[in-house]
Amino acid sequence: MSTITDIRLSPLAGRWYPADPNNLAESIDGYIQAAQIPELDGEVLALISPHAGHIYSGPVAGYCFAAIKDLQPDLVIIVSPFHAYDDGSILTTAHQAYQTPLGLIPIDQDKLQELESALLEKTGVTLSRVRDDDEHAIEILLPFFQRALSRSFRILPLMIQNQDPSLMQALGHILAKLIIEGKTILAASSDLSHFHTGEEARKLDQTMIDQIISLDPTGLYKAQNAGSGSACGLGPLAAVIWAAKETGPIKIHHLNYAHSGDITGDNTRVVGYTAAVITRE
Repeated sequence: MSTITDIRLSPLAGRWYPADPNNLAESIDGYIQAAQIPELDGEVLALISPHAGHIYSGPVAGYCFAAIKDLQPDLVIIVSPFHAYDDGSILTTAHQAYQTPLGLIPIDQDKLQELESALLEKTGVTLSRVRDDDEHAIEILLPFFQRALSRSFRILPLMIQNQDPSLMQALGHILAKLIIEGKTILAASSDLSHFHTGEEARKLDQTMIDQIISLDPTGLYKAQNAGSGSACGLGPLAAVIWAAKETGPIKIHHLNYAHSGDITGDNTRVVGYTAAVITRE
């Protein structure tokens, strides 16, 4: 077994979530335990989780991870937006593993190569590999997975810069094959509207939630283009839903919604968060 030496160190610990492993584990366990979720039909195939600092979106994210508590996937695929700028359309890490205060999570290099080959063949797009990035939308979910899942796992991180619907549909097709092949959980990392009043945010976010509940990626794009809703992870949401729909009969469970004003009490400029999971028979 090869030794992992090339590690992406966390730029978020101590800022976006606790740096002390005991405090981090305790806070995440609290979010998961506080989430009251209904009994879910079937096997959890995918989840939709927010990605703000834990004190803001953690209470909502806890609902997703309560739904996968003690599952044992071999692979977790996280699809997120990319909040900086890069020439590439779809990015991934150049490192061998991510590190959080809770330990290392290795990259599944074989699955990454499999995805890259399929992506190049289907779309002509190659993965851009980045080093020492400060993208939070992947990492912010990792401690939740580390506490929710009952054994070690590998990850396949994908950061989307080009959210074109045709590219996301092609990516969804490729992801569907990967998740059918083995014990895999797929995750879309996305917040909803940004910097509206609390009242405006609820209206905008409900439009996007309605499209998620309808499992309608095209509807998500239409809503964003019309200005009736928004999501920073529009492409990841669409790709994950398209992927899930190719795996057979599925059902979506919307579990929770809140915005940052519900935490801070400041409803002048809020960010919306939602949690959902997709199950299959």
